[in-house]
Amino acid sequence: MTMNTRKAIPLFALAGLLFLAACSSDKKNEAAKTEIADAVTVTVATPASDDLQAINVSGQIEAGQSANISARVMGYITMLKVKVGDRVSQGQLLATISNQDMMAKRAQTDAMIAEAQAALKSAQKDQERFTVLYNQQSATAKELDNVTLQYSAAKARVEGAKQMRNEVSAMIGYTSLTAPFSGIVTQKLADAGSMANPGMPILTIEQGGSYQVSASVPENMINQIKQGAEAIVTIKATDKTFKGKVTQINQSSQFTGGQYIIKVAIPANEKTGLYSGMYANVSIPVQQKDTIKTNSNIVMVPLSSIERKDQLTGLYTIGSSNTALLRWVRLGKTYGDKVEVLTGLTKDEKFVLSADGKLYNGVPVKIK
Repeated sequence: MTMNTRKAIPLFALAGLLFLAACSSDKKNEAAKTEIADAVTVTVATPASDDLQAINVSGQIEAGQSANISARVMGYITMLKVKVGDRVSQGQLLATISNQDMMAKRAQTDAMIAEAQAALKSAQKDQERFTVLYNQQSATAKELDNVTLQYSAAKARVEGAKQMRNEVSAMIGYTSLTAPFSGIVTQKLADAGSMANPGMPILTIEQGGSYQVSASVPENMINQIKQGAEAIVTIKATDKTFKGKVTQINQSSQFTGGQYIIKVAIPANEKTGLYSGMYANVSIPVQQKDTIKTNSNIVMVPLSSIERKDQLTGLYTIGSSNTALLRWVRLGKTYGDKVEVLTGLTKDEKFVLSADGKLYNGVPVKIK
């Protein structure tokens, strides 16, 4: 009995070890299956070595039409009916300036007109009387000439007084400031009671909804841009990227410091959420490859693949064990929907272009 027991112990031990090994193998298989099931499906790509066949400049959104409303006469602002943000229609009264002195001058001109007209009537009667006398040979030609000249001078004085009244009326008209077109008040530079001086802006009005991008182009690139060319506009403030068209090219840089101003039209369906003054990046493709110096070593990745955390920027790469690995990179210029990677990624390395789930360091991934 003792011998049988001794022989059975090793058998039981061996069976136990086999059982534990089987359990361990099952657990590993189950863990592997769970890991595969929890893996995030990703799409990978390699950076594009862009030849930069585009002109990239910076600009700002501006209204298609804007106007500074200022006075042509000096006086106190007696009424200012609008404020910043108000919508105004063409011809709407915006402000008035004191005009008591001009009203007094108009009264003076009215009196001058009345006096000149009375003198004209007297001169006209004299001229008619002496004409009859001259025909009856009761007056000399010299006398007729004198009264005729007096009559002409009286007519001239009446006309002069009327034109003086027109001048005063025009000056009075300048004391009422109206909107030159329908738009939005974007600046208010004075208040009621302030002194208005000729040429001093009081209000700024911009035409609403007629936005465009104004960008400055260096002189060594302006000859590559043609009117009507397509442009890719990126607005960082609203995270928008859309296509526009070059509608205007300034032919002179005399007052812009050697930069040529171009205007890019914004499509109507992209104007929602835009405000005048927002900064924009404009990328304009060029037709010939030899027009711009290129650099085939530049690494470009889509903006959508960039992860941002505080002041750091990075993107996900694939680790050796098919796990996500966040790689911190330093970015350069933005070109449309792509951005230049200066350091942290080579042009032959794969990175995660998109993922079907949430990525973090070490999460298992499955390449689509």
